[in-house]
Amino acid sequence: MLIDEKAQISAEMVLLIGAILVIVLVAGSYVFDISQSVAGNISSVIDTARDSTINKM
Repeated sequence: MLIDEKAQISAEMVLLIGAILVIVLVAGSYVFDISQSVAGNISSVIDTARDSTINKM
């Protein structure tokens, strides 16, 4: 019976670690998408500012 309890605890730990890993990967994907969007917006602003500065010269 002691071995069954250890196996049950081990299986629960594997499921818990798997669930945490999935949550981390999904959150990481959202953060990556947001950072790519911000980088694109910053790039657009820099390009517009550069073009505006060049046109003023």
